[in-house]
Amino acid sequence: MDQKKLLYVDDDTALREIVRDQLAAQGYHVDEAEDGSEAIEKLEKNHYDVMLLDINMPNKSGIDVLKFIKDHSLKCKVIMLTGRVGFSVATESLKLGADDYITKPFNLEYLLFSIKRVLEK
Repeated sequence: MDQKKLLYVDDDTALREIVRDQLAAQGYHVDEAEDGSEAIEKLEKNHYDVMLLDINMPNKSGIDVLKFIKDHSLKCKVIMLTGRVGFSVATESLKLGADDYITKPFNLEYLLFSIKRVLEK
């Protein structure tokens, strides 16, 4: 199996490091970005199979990044992550083309299941 490339975008450094290490242990190649601006810079230079994208971040939000992906027709699956529980954000994300939506704090097994599921779509 070829190694899938993930971009994990979250302004929570500690959480990003834990999740990155867990995903790497599962065989994924993981890049990180700490905000939406850095995510867009990485998207302009690299292809990712899946992006884990926090919604609430400084500079550019996850919604801004999702719009960038859609506007540039990038072939990247997107799983939105948020601490805000609310269907309006989930609905907006899904309308903009997100493949899944997970609320924080999330269970790592569920995150892995979601990644596997969106990759199979």
